[in-house]
Amino acid sequence: MAKAPLLQLSDIALTFGGDPVFEDLSLVIQPGDRVALVGRNGSGKSTLMKVMAGLVQADSGTRVATPGVQVGYMEQDPSMAGYATLGDYAASGLDPDEAYKVEMVAEGLKFDPAGDVNTASGGERRRTALAKLMAEAPELMLLDEPTNHLDIEAIAWLEQELKQTRAAFVLISHDRAFLRALTRATLWIDRGQVRRAEQGFEHFEAWRDKLWEEEDQQRHKLNRKIKAEARWAVEGISARRKRNQGRVRALQALRAERAAQIKRQGTAAMAFDGGTTSGKKVMEAFGLSKSFDGKSIVRNFDLTVQRGDRIAFVGPNGVGKTTLIKMLLGQVAPDAGSVKLGTNLDIAVFDQTRAALNPDMSLWENLANDPELGVSGKSDQVMVRGQPKHVVGYLKDFLFDEAQARAPVRALSGGEKARLLLARLMARESNLLVLDEPTNDLDIETLDLLQDILGDYDGTVLLVSHDRDFLDRVATTTIAMEGNGQAVVYAGGWSDYRTQRGGDFQEAKEASKPLAKREKTAEKKVKPTGLSFTEKHRLEELPGVIDKITAEISKLEVLLADPALFTENPVKFQKATDALVARQTALLDAEDEWLMLEEKAAG
Repeated sequence: MAKAPLLQLSDIALTFGGDPVFEDLSLVIQPGDRVALVGRNGSGKSTLMKVMAGLVQADSGTRVATPGVQVGYMEQDPSMAGYATLGDYAASGLDPDEAYKVEMVAEGLKFDPAGDVNTASGGERRRTALAKLMAEAPELMLLDEPTNHLDIEAIAWLEQELKQTRAAFVLISHDRAFLRALTRATLWIDRGQVRRAEQGFEHFEAWRDKLWEEEDQQRHKLNRKIKAEARWAVEGISARRKRNQGRVRALQALRAERAAQIKRQGTAAMAFDGGTTSGKKVMEAFGLSKSFDGKSIVRNFDLTVQRGDRIAFVGPNGVGKTTLIKMLLGQVAPDAGSVKLGTNLDIAVFDQTRAALNPDMSLWENLANDPELGVSGKSDQVMVRGQPKHVVGYLKDFLFDEAQARAPVRALSGGEKARLLLARLMARESNLLVLDEPTNDLDIETLDLLQDILGDYDGTVLLVSHDRDFLDRVATTTIAMEGNGQAVVYAGGWSDYRTQRGGDFQEAKEASKPLAKREKTAEKKVKPTGLSFTEKHRLEELPGVIDKITAEISKLEVLLADPALFTENPVKFQKATDALVARQTALLDAEDEWLMLEEKAAG
């Protein structure tokens, strides 16, 4: 016998500020569902989750939760008024004999239940809200960016807890690895519509791209039909005016259909300008040591940073990652040792606290009152890498509309705030980027774009992040801060670090042990591959070759999608067609070669 759904939304419509957020939205959450909720920043993910939680009332439609089903929502900024400690708040929905559950969850999420709510940071408050939800264990959990403000070990703990739970959950997250590990279905918010696929996030991008391809084909067919009907209207209507008014009206209906089609939002026009080239050697650290209140941050730490390096700093929250970076930049003095900075450094910093943004000022004012960007007062211009540009035009490059330009920053979502901060950062020239938790709240597509531009950036990057997938995509070197002053340099990103270290991330557990009892770091073992040097090099370069060919195919397909190309420039059309066939053949050959080499490498 089929079980009743936990939650059902039917024909939901919701409007904010005159613009519809959702229209005719319907969805069902079943027992055991593990759903990824994805979409662009500002598309309404958090709003939809609040509608599901019953915290936001829709303009029309119905929300039905099965009687007896508890729906739990993780609040982003919980009100803790009336509670003395974080633990008091987290246990407020539990029976007294179940309060022990908060202690158990607090250990995994790394927050102190005895902490004072009045002095708690934003991250501590969010971890407490998550702990409250996990301890209450409702039948349906609504989790809005639960990994923000968690370090990698806490993320791994949460991942295991959610894998083992019998509860259903809907999950918003920017962390690809987290989504891939946990979800079995995907809800995608796209231009006010919600689509569902019975596949986890691992298959989302292929599904999205297929839907977009079908949409482009339908639009292309509609454009061709409109063009043919319009030609008939010009050439044939005069002789049959009375009999064919219906056909004219049909043409008008086709044009209205095209006008009603919702245009897909483009990607942000993000770019970092390397500016003046720095010296080849960006910085050198010799024997750095630093302690705070008897706690050792680093001991006898050496590091050489070359131009073009992408260095990631990983470790538990509070271990001292940001402090070490500030020592390397000369902003914090070490207790011992020294740092030598290279020449011609132009440093730009992305601050995880978003302190550079004034929440009470508008987006316009936040850009037009920045001395570092060469603007002040009520200017309508912003200097973008040395060139003046209108503030609204620059904001549109980052997917903000003109109405948002005059709105206060506090009205933005977390991802939109991160995008605005990136806009400020990218307006200036730099050759050394310091990115402290840049991935928090960003949507998946913006993360992809940020990864790409960091790959093309001419300068050097120092990166703090708990996003395992992003670390793997960006970092060339990982500095693991393992507690008790230990900061160890590893080649590669997060997965490379784990392989070389010989196991899962265990900083907090290791840091609690005496140094003498620590396990010796495992040496990286290279499995024989059976490949020659040339074959190994070819295997390493093939993914890049495949990506390049795929991009060329996409450009050719866009060119050939123009219905006017064949009639206006048949020679160009034929060349593009021939090139497309050639690139598709090259792609198949490259994929076959990669597969053959992979099989050979695996023995």
